[in-house]
Amino acid sequence: MRTQRWVRVFCIVGGVLLTVIGVRYLLTPESAARTFGVPGRPEGYELYYIIGLRNVWLGLLAVAFAALREWRALALWFALGAIVCFADGSIAASSTGRLPQVAFHFGCGLACVGLAAGCWRLGRRVS
Repeated sequence: MRTQRWVRVFCIVGGVLLTVIGVRYLLTPESAARTFGVPGRPEGYELYYIIGLRNVWLGLLAVAFAALREWRALALWFALGAIVCFADGSIAASSTGRLPQVAFHFGCGLACVGLAAGCWRLGRRVS
């Protein structure tokens, strides 16, 4: 039970953080883009809004899955999230991203791998 509680807490925190990142893209897109590791000024803000909305709904989805104890859904969510994090890190590395931005993305990818494994184990135990 203790492991389940910790995994649930980390999943909720991860979802909330992704939601906050998404909201930041919507409110301060140029700053958020530079933190992400891409140029702060593409032609318009459409790209930032897309990234922001993506992060908001995906973050809230993770929170909902964790709150409902949908461990298999969370395992899939985090497994796919790991792929996205590693891809984001590669994009940042080939653009204007520096070591802190690239490390952030790859670190998040590794965290997603760990959370996916933890959620999968919990899902197998519960069912």
